[in-house]
Amino acid sequence: MTPITTPVTEDLIHGHLDVEHTGRGLLPHRLPARARRQVPDDQLAMAESQPSGVRLAFRTRATTITLHTVPTKRAYPGVPNVPDGVYDLLVDGRLTAQTAVPGGNLRTVDLTTGRFELTEGPPGSARFTGLPDRDKTVEIWLPHTETTELIALDTDAPVQAVPAGARKRWVHHGSSISHGSNAAHPTGTWPALVAVDAGLDLVNLGFGGGALLDPFTARTIRDTPADLISLKLGINVVNADAMRLRAFTPAVHGFLDTVREGHPTTPLLVVSPVLCPIHEDTPGPLAPDFSTGTLRFRATGDPAERAAGRLTLTAVREELARIVAERRADGDLDLHHLDGLALYGEPEHEAHPLPDGLHPSPQAHRVIAENFARLALTPGGPLAP
Repeated sequence: MTPITTPVTEDLIHGHLDVEHTGRGLLPHRLPARARRQVPDDQLAMAESQPSGVRLAFRTRATTITLHTVPTKRAYPGVPNVPDGVYDLLVDGRLTAQTAVPGGNLRTVDLTTGRFELTEGPPGSARFTGLPDRDKTVEIWLPHTETTELIALDTDAPVQAVPAGARKRWVHHGSSISHGSNAAHPTGTWPALVAVDAGLDLVNLGFGGGALLDPFTARTIRDTPADLISLKLGINVVNADAMRLRAFTPAVHGFLDTVREGHPTTPLLVVSPVLCPIHEDTPGPLAPDFSTGTLRFRATGDPAERAAGRLTLTAVREELARIVAERRADGDLDLHHLDGLALYGEPEHEAHPLPDGLHPSPQAHRVIAENFARLALTPGGPLAP
């Protein structure tokens, strides 16, 4: 039969906070336009446009679905090619099919300077066939590593948008680990694994290199409807060598104060960093290391400067635990703390080491998800329904 073409409209998209109208379609964003105007660097601008946790959702009987997109892929000189991003198709909450879109734009990034060049390319298509011939909810999770312009859907049956609001909305903020670095596919990131299993409506504000207690991120969370909020804080502050303890403590308080302006009693979980041996007792800044022939990372700070307030993960964990305890004592009993070492500590690192010294493997993403669900979402947990 002749395919039914449905332009991608915003009511089909979930997990985003804004859309940009391009010459070819819609570009989902995970920060609103006002916040994007305050973004200070290209790294965060790229990260927030990569649709980690963003998906299309609709009802249909279609057995063949084609999504037309323009992906923007990444390349790093001197580093093996980044694999094409994966599109995950879920039927009634179950991962059913996967594919990729070749071609598209190419963003070539210099890891030492952060500068990039953009080469434009043609649109492509993610095609799924052999889907169940029945009425069903279909979700297409977009590649968490590729900026993706959405053009249209071709289907062999009509599609109907799934309205938002049927599930509890979980707003999560974190670093590249929450964004999904090293995860093999978009529903393989640890926040997506948690959300799909628990039936939560995920808004993932995990930004690679961008969890730096920015006021515009706090205001974004403040202004976003949420039933549950989690903030995984600390590692980017350390590996960017962004601040000392004197600045870190009031910055955390200020971030929490801003979030609480919009969500005074929403369950709010502060999660400290997972284990990262290079930064446990050595400050940043972080630097890429190609000495082994593959990309790894190393900490370049001086441990002797810890006494002067230079931050390590050990210091950050202690301070976050103290801040949360202090605020709870002041009456914010809906604020909670979770030690990141309970998600990924020495036992998990021994079983699933960090492949590049910084980011978890696909298996470790699953372990982190399982531990988070057990500690935060089971009855009695701080984010339990």
